[in-house]
Amino acid sequence: MLRRLNLANCLTLLRLVLVPFVISAVLDGRNLAAAELFGIAAFTDVLDGVAARRLRLATTTGAYLDPIADKCLLSGVFVALAAVEAVPWWFVILVFGRDLYILTAVGMMMAFTRIRKFPPSVWGKLSTFIQIAAAVVWMARLVFTGGRLGGLASAMLWISAACTAWSGIHYTWRGIQILRPHPSGTRGRALTSD
Repeated sequence: MLRRLNLANCLTLLRLVLVPFVISAVLDGRNLAAAELFGIAAFTDVLDGVAARRLRLATTTGAYLDPIADKCLLSGVFVALAAVEAVPWWFVILVFGRDLYILTAVGMMMAFTRIRKFPPSVWGKLSTFIQIAAAVVWMARLVFTGGRLGGLASAMLWISAACTAWSGIHYTWRGIQILRPHPSGTRGRALTSD
């Protein structure tokens, strides 16, 4: 139990704990507080990764908990930003749709195959990073009103949408590769979940 509650996993749990506070701040119009809390939460993502790798604190619990914390934070922030009409709902639907699609595919693979490992792909990690950057820019736009960040926010939204869609396509391709029978009788390595 103590091994599961190491520094890396505690930082991941802190990110989860911060999620409702970030969402509440966005919905209440406390834009500076929302941006600060989101910045702290995003920084814990960097720190838990460093702690897991450099201090050799990686655990199975952390491997499952980290992407859940990322998804809760990003999905919650984007829903809150859409609710206050800062980002368009189509973007939120794209982000949720891709995640639901991947979860459904992973669930089906686990139900009907022996595949149990789903390591994140480069495109999945890039998509998450770009989504975080997009959220930062959109939250900064709420703090610094006056349209100074409008162009950058719009560009980041489209870049994030493209990366999100492409990572979904890439995961589909990886899933097909895994399920395709190989001459040796083995399966491909893994699908993924970022």
